[in-house]
Amino acid sequence: MADTVPYRPKAGEIPTQPGVYRFKDATGRVLYVGKAKNLRARLSNYFAPLRSLHERTRRMVLSAAGVEWTVVATDIESLQLEYTWIKEFDPPFNVKFRDDKTYPFMAVTLGDEAPRVMVTRNHRIKGAKYFGPYPKIWAVRDTIDLMIKAFPIRTCSDSSYKHAMQTGRPCFPGQIGRCGGPCSGKVTIEEHRAVVDDFVAFMAGGDKRFVTQATKNMKAAAERQDYEAAAKYRDQLQALEAVLAKSAVVLRDKVDADLFGIEHDELAASVQQFIVRGGRIRGERSWTVDKEIDIDTGELVDTILLQAYEGEVPPKEIIVPALPDDTDELEAWLGERRGRGQVHLRTAQRGEKAALMSTATMNAKNNLMLYKTRRSSDFVARSQALTDIQEALGMTDAPLRMECYDVSHLQGTNIVASMVVFEDGLARKDQYRRFSIADSTDDTESIYQVITRRLAYLKTDESVEAVAAEAKAALEAQTQVFAEGEGPVEPEKKKKFAYPPNLLIVDGGQPQVNAAARALEESGVQGIFLAGIAKRLEEIWLPDSDYPVILPRGSEALFMIQRLRDEAHRFAITHQRSRRKRDISSVLTEVPGLGPSRVRELLRHFGSVAELKKADVTAISEVKGIGPLLAEQIRTTLHR
Repeated sequence: MADTVPYRPKAGEIPTQPGVYRFKDATGRVLYVGKAKNLRARLSNYFAPLRSLHERTRRMVLSAAGVEWTVVATDIESLQLEYTWIKEFDPPFNVKFRDDKTYPFMAVTLGDEAPRVMVTRNHRIKGAKYFGPYPKIWAVRDTIDLMIKAFPIRTCSDSSYKHAMQTGRPCFPGQIGRCGGPCSGKVTIEEHRAVVDDFVAFMAGGDKRFVTQATKNMKAAAERQDYEAAAKYRDQLQALEAVLAKSAVVLRDKVDADLFGIEHDELAASVQQFIVRGGRIRGERSWTVDKEIDIDTGELVDTILLQAYEGEVPPKEIIVPALPDDTDELEAWLGERRGRGQVHLRTAQRGEKAALMSTATMNAKNNLMLYKTRRSSDFVARSQALTDIQEALGMTDAPLRMECYDVSHLQGTNIVASMVVFEDGLARKDQYRRFSIADSTDDTESIYQVITRRLAYLKTDESVEAVAAEAKAALEAQTQVFAEGEGPVEPEKKKKFAYPPNLLIVDGGQPQVNAAARALEESGVQGIFLAGIAKRLEEIWLPDSDYPVILPRGSEALFMIQRLRDEAHRFAITHQRSRRKRDISSVLTEVPGLGPSRVRELLRHFGSVAELKKADVTAISEVKGIGPLLAEQIRTTLHR
């Protein structure tokens, strides 16, 4: 492999000013758009030796046939130009957004003569003020139903309003008390506008002055014995309090902020946005991002904010998990979008904002898990994934049964391994297996032992094809029995592990794959295809191959293999932790006066029995609740 690509510009040809660059292929298609404060410094990273580049970055650089750049006057201009070009060219290696939801909003049409409140998914109505987005459409309608009790503004359609104003007869919602617009004849256009302004002010910040005023009016009406008016103010007060109760108080009053929780892996990222106005969550939004080039959280934040505030007005404060390198320029760009005052990007380190960020991140994590689960349950996607795996790895048949293995240990102790099984792209948890490894020098030796033990359950004198033919013959025999009118015959049950996989996957790179290949060759079992997935770059390694197989970003094939690997890792870690707790508990329960809580403290402090055995009495005495005498008893028991 060459050290770099042939189209690399000379260092002196690249300017050091800020600008935007575009990688293009031989047909002129834009593959990737990026910005830089110093074009020469940034582009030199792409033209480093190819072997030192991230795998996906290397694939982008090798796919391109040239690079162009445009110098701009300021860093803010480079941010704006990058955003424009990404929208125009839709480069395949830039971050892709998968926001397949159209969220419902509450909109107040301030541009109308008599503004109305309505539910809409169109957030481009001229002159409208928006609140939300809301997770469900019924949540918007419930809020409107409560709000018009406190602020009776127009809810009827434009055609109904126009007809009512022309005929002098109120619209149908006005006749039943559901519309408080001028067409009802109860208020003038000017009075209605004042009520609309109060409606917007309350929704924008949950202004408690309306609650205070409604309380005063109710008490005043009751004192003058105007009970009808008092009842009206009481209903208004209850409606306001109900709306406030529906919005969780998360921050101090008058705090307006947007908060973004982000959870991402090598292929995708999930974003959870909380919209906080007046200290209360007024809306939320979640979406998924596909990643191609390896980028850190700061760069991801940069891209997400550009997408989130396309055509939207940002608040004064935006809380993110990590600050991008161009924070100042991004704040200036957001400030232009806001139109009044500055926008500040911040991270939350402690306090109520950090707690809310933790909640948002937890939601993002759950959304990413749900996104992966839904993709896995799609029959069409599963079929496509199996076909793509077959073609990418050069298999003769689709891998209808796949087994994945992972090894877990704690500093060389409590070594365990897991085997998970996917059939037709779905997990078969009843066929998961765990392995305990008594002694091993490293991960490759552990993989060799586990694969050897697993393959021992398969017949060495028959291939995978022979086993499949045997199963087919058994099925035909069963069908023949039914055809002759006899009762069903119980098929001979296969022994445990007797069903061979089409594809055997190990968690790891070339060393782990070669160890598994050695075990497969020694077993004598034929017809099993072998591969490994390395987590750092998500590349697929085959036995005796110098270069990995790179599956396309966002492909169903890579997604399925990644999910197999993650499930094997989860299963191994769970078993290893349970073993660790069981081992330390069984040993330490022999010590008089050492209960479960102290055992947990010892485990939390030392992590394993092996580390605890190395500790002296003084070190053991440092654990909470362990005195010198008890520490001596623990040490004596462990070295008995």
